[in-house]
Amino acid sequence: MVTDVDTRAREVVEGVEDPELPYVTIGDLGMVRDVQADGTQITVKLTPTYTGCPATEQIRDDVCVALADAGYDADVSFVLSPPWTTDWITEVGREKLTKAGIAPPHQAGDGHETRLDLPVACPRCGSRHTKRYGDFGSTACKTNFVCESCREPFELFKAL
Repeated sequence: MVTDVDTRAREVVEGVEDPELPYVTIGDLGMVRDVQADGTQITVKLTPTYTGCPATEQIRDDVCVALADAGYDADVSFVLSPPWTTDWITEVGREKLTKAGIAPPHQAGDGHETRLDLPVACPRCGSRHTKRYGDFGSTACKTNFVCESCREPFELFKAL
C-alpha cells in the first residue's frame, strides 16, 4: 500500500538535481529504483548512470540532505543490476537536456543492439548538419559536437 509518506519521500528523492547536470534531476534521469517508507525512515535504492560516475557519492549525500530537510531519516544504497540505461531518461528529462543545449541520446533499445541515429540533430537549431569533434565532453557520458549550420558547439548524451 502506497502512503502519503511514500509519495512525498519519492517526490523529494526524484527532485534532487544531478550535480554534474543541474538542469535535470535524478528522477528525470531514471536513477531512482525504489523509495520505501517506514514512518520517517526512508530506504532509497538508486542506480548510478555508470559505475565509475564521480558524482555517485555526491548524489547519495544530496538525497540524504533533501530527505533530512523534509523531516526524514534516510538509508541510501546503490543497485547495479539491472544496469542503468539512457532509455530510462524521462521525456521531461530529454526536453530539459535539449533546452540546456545537450542533444538527448537516442533510444538504446533492448540491450542487444545499439541503433545509431546519425547525424545527430543540433539541440539549438535542429539541423542534422553536425560533426563530432571529440569523444568526451564535460563529463565522460557526453560527446562533443559542433553544428555546421548555426556554428554552435554542443554535447550529445551518450546512449547506453
